[in-house]
Amino acid sequence: MSGGERGRPAKTGGKPGKNGEGLISRMAVSLFSQVSPFPRSSPCRYVAIGDSSTEGLDDPDGMGGFRGWANRLAERIAAAQGEVLYANLAVRGRSTRQIRETQLAPALAMRPDLVTLFSGTNDVVRRGFDPARVAGDVREMHRALIGQGATLLTFTLPDLAPVMPAARWIAPRVELLNRILREVSAESGALLVDLASHPVATDPRLWSDDRLHANSLGHERIAAALAQALGLPDTDLSWSEPLPVLPPTGLTARLASELRWARRYFMPWVWRHLHGRSSGDGRQPKRPKLELLKPEG
Repeated sequence: MSGGERGRPAKTGGKPGKNGEGLISRMAVSLFSQVSPFPRSSPCRYVAIGDSSTEGLDDPDGMGGFRGWANRLAERIAAAQGEVLYANLAVRGRSTRQIRETQLAPALAMRPDLVTLFSGTNDVVRRGFDPARVAGDVREMHRALIGQGATLLTFTLPDLAPVMPAARWIAPRVELLNRILREVSAESGALLVDLASHPVATDPRLWSDDRLHANSLGHERIAAALAQALGLPDTDLSWSEPLPVLPPTGLTARLASELRWARRYFMPWVWRHLHGRSSGDGRQPKRPKLELLKPEG
């Protein structure tokens, strides 16, 4: 085990424990306790950077936008502390390099106490996946944010194959990405929640119809995992518990589902990328500035 700097909790490595704990969860120490330097300001300054997952797809907010795990985490912090200053700079379709180039500097300018960083999905699904480049970009963001004094929280990408059989070809890339995230986090002192080590993360019922984004229940579980890693009050490992077992689906139904998915989601994605377009073209962050968030009610 290696300890983080400036009083961060020690990270635990290796395989999940008896109760399904992954990295961090087994040795969780409250970042909100008196012995911890986090948060160093009141209210806490929380900045989320990343791609569509951090933006919140596909977790509708009921008002035409998306809520997502980052919003849910901010709400949990506000409930614990009474308020939080929260910004979300994420934009769908962004690669790790684009996140570093467009979101890192604005995040640093906000002098955050806490930053969540999740990236890599858009890297592993593209033809030109360059793991060394991704590792360098992730490492630079970790060093810059933690070097400025922020607590950095990140997590691994679950295996997509159980959710999307066509993703079997990128499984080695996902494993390599997760290895990068684990190694860089161990070097930097970032908090890493190893979602990939929890079987429930690959349950299709936590994923949206496009099979690339979490649905509302999936975003709720991610937020709960991150809140538990931060040591927020009233958190535990219930987010990692499996869903009830369902009866197996027949072959005909599975084939029909695959065809519907390919026609509705996969072919439009291929067409878009063949023409050099991204789902994030022309989009701006949904919450580009720190804004005060208080508990509802």
